[in-house]
Amino acid sequence: MKFSNYDFAGKKALVRVDFNVPLDANGNITDDTRIRGAVPTLKHILENGGAEIIMSHMGKPKGKVNAKMSLKQIVPAVSKALGVDVLFCDDCAKAKAMADALKPGEALLLENLRFYPEEEGKPVDIEKEDPKYDEAKAAMKASQKEFSKTLASYADCYVNDAFGTAHRRHASTAVVADFFDKDNKMLGLLMEKEVTAVDNVLKNIKRPFTAIMGGSKVSTKIGIIENLMDKVDNLILCGGMTYTFKKAEGGKIGNSICEDDKLDLALEIKQMAKDKGVNLVLATDSVCGDDFSNDCNTQIVPANDIPEGWEGMDIGPETRKAFASVIESAKTILWNGPAGVFEFEAFSAGSKAVAEAIAVATANGAFSLIGGGDSVACINKFNMVDKVSYISTGGGALLEAIEGKVLPGVAAVQE
Repeated sequence: MKFSNYDFAGKKALVRVDFNVPLDANGNITDDTRIRGAVPTLKHILENGGAEIIMSHMGKPKGKVNAKMSLKQIVPAVSKALGVDVLFCDDCAKAKAMADALKPGEALLLENLRFYPEEEGKPVDIEKEDPKYDEAKAAMKASQKEFSKTLASYADCYVNDAFGTAHRRHASTAVVADFFDKDNKMLGLLMEKEVTAVDNVLKNIKRPFTAIMGGSKVSTKIGIIENLMDKVDNLILCGGMTYTFKKAEGGKIGNSICEDDKLDLALEIKQMAKDKGVNLVLATDSVCGDDFSNDCNTQIVPANDIPEGWEGMDIGPETRKAFASVIESAKTILWNGPAGVFEFEAFSAGSKAVAEAIAVATANGAFSLIGGGDSVACINKFNMVDKVSYISTGGGALLEAIEGKVLPGVAAVQE
């Protein structure tokens, strides 16, 4: 069912959102981006005569109650965002009476789903090596189904608007959907936008297609790199993984981060790109520091000739020009991972140059998708949010979608 076509009048909607917002020591929200992202979906339901039971997780309490991760702390912020006094239930498993009492236009927020081990469906207080682990896991899966059934009993329809958790088969993100027929379960507006954005990058490609992948380790991005090899024209690899490639090529990398057990893999990726006709772009010069800090001494050297005692922390000026040239000519752009240690001002110029090049390409008609926490943080830091096409709210979910994996949270609704 398409969200905008559904008649919410007189209905109760169970809505999974991502309210996993950062809080300070006093429980104050420091970034309400995720709450604002869910507002269009939540307001649509209320304004069209529906009532809603909102559910989310916060942090990683590992199946145990933790007051510092209670969603009760964010009720005032959610109420303000929706323009209604949001009610709160401190027990997800015992919200039936409050849900039944909801009138059209009213909203109820449930306590942190992850206070319940059934949400993630993982046994607690038992190690995988324990002979009874498999038995405990089977029992937990059965409990997860019952927990999901309880959640489903609160509403007439189910809406999943939490892309950030769509790669998890949790009770609230996937299993609960089994208790609604296809005409009463749907993706929310934010999820629809996320899925469309990924499809634009992977299925509706305008060429040239350039992907920029940063990160410290080749091993964590290998699945994405392999999947992109069949789609992109240009693949820019940057960040810490640069130095695994440089060492594999026989270069000197000083104290730079490197996966010594992945040198052969780096060479295989180079050969794969050559075989598939992909233009693989790596740094040629680096901004190095003699300590991992913003106040260290710096120098610019060839990326394959870094002196001992020095560490590659950002791309150099020649590399910035080369990256920008490739990016600015693209018509489809995917960016995941910064070019350097952008958190330190002394090593932020490379990531800023990448962001500026993406902004130029976007202004010239390219579709640009930014995803992954650090890349989003870069765009925010450089005040370029309105200069790219789309910023994804999902880190792990986006990466798994790019890898070509089926997202349980999407599949459960579309089945």
